[in-house]
Amino acid sequence: PNARVMPDLLALVIAFWSIHQPRRVGLLVAWLLGLLMDAANGTLIGQHALGYAVLAFLGNGLSRRILGFPLLPQALHVLPILLATQLTMLAVRLVAGGTYPGLTFLAGSFISTALWPLVSFILLAPQRQPVNVDETTPI
Repeated sequence: PNARVMPDLLALVIAFWSIHQPRRVGLLVAWLLGLLMDAANGTLIGQHALGYAVLAFLGNGLSRRILGFPLLPQALHVLPILLATQLTMLAVRLVAGGTYPGLTFLAGSFISTALWPLVSFILLAPQRQPVNVDETTPI
């Protein structure tokens, strides 16, 4: 709770997979992971779940558009999605009677956006084929 400028890595992974695999990672997966995050952080139940559901909805809806761009413009398209997620979680917190954490609360979205190319490289690494294929190895 005191690390306001930390990027939400789970939100970044949900955004990545909802953009790259929209038929497999949807609202249900995001909602369940959000409930697990709420339980792990001890926050209001449903706060992360609703935010991650919004994230998956926007990621699924914009996946074809975002995948048409290179990595850096993709990151600029992901930024509003991550900000919408943060603002949804902030709205749930404020409606429940929480305090306003300040503008530093939104810094995590900008840091996550900066990490988008690295996360994309890491999560797509298993799908890359080797340059030199050795026919004698079984794998």
